[in-house]
Amino acid sequence: MTLLTSLRRRAFAVATLATLSLGMVHAAHAADASAPDQLIRQLSLETIEAVKADKDIQAGNINKIIALVDAKVMPHINFQRMTASAVGRFWRQATPDQQGKLQAEFKTLLVRTYAGALTQVKDQTIGLKPLRAQPSDTEVVVRTEIRGKGDPIQLDYRLEKAGAEWKIYDVNVLGIWLADQYRNSFAQEIGANGIDGLIKSLADKNAKAAGAPAAKG
Repeated sequence: MTLLTSLRRRAFAVATLATLSLGMVHAAHAADASAPDQLIRQLSLETIEAVKADKDIQAGNINKIIALVDAKVMPHINFQRMTASAVGRFWRQATPDQQGKLQAEFKTLLVRTYAGALTQVKDQTIGLKPLRAQPSDTEVVVRTEIRGKGDPIQLDYRLEKAGAEWKIYDVNVLGIWLADQYRNSFAQEIGANGIDGLIKSLADKNAKAAGAPAAKG
């Protein structure tokens, strides 16, 4: 098993929990997405309503699930910051072209991972904890927990304010941030094969997941 394959499996577990949160939070009315905790609530409502309304998604149609995740969840994620955090110190060494390719491949990886996770949503419920933040804060952590069989599972989101909007830039499951999980393996891949090697590795993984031939180079 390659390093990135192992990482992708761990990331899938993280994404499953994150998707549960975005798909299973209960709210009595539409929320105001201008506040960070209400954004998480709003995404939750929209996602679960879309799943319930589409029999193909319920049956596991991966293309429709990807389209749902891409339309509902991904616009609310700051991919540049998330990618830069995952790549770590090597991000500044990358050319603008390499940064663009890294961000594109990382987004594709996460979209497919979240789409796969959405098929795992069952009967769990999610609770949002009170937001501990000041009105002037531009970076906050929204804390939630997944409730089902066994002890509740911690699931937190880091969000930043960009203009009038809030964007997610990291997810924490049981004390482990998603960007941190990727950073170590990305560093090892870059150390062995350079930044272009990491780009190719991500592209190959995405092509394999999509059923297309792997990239050459």
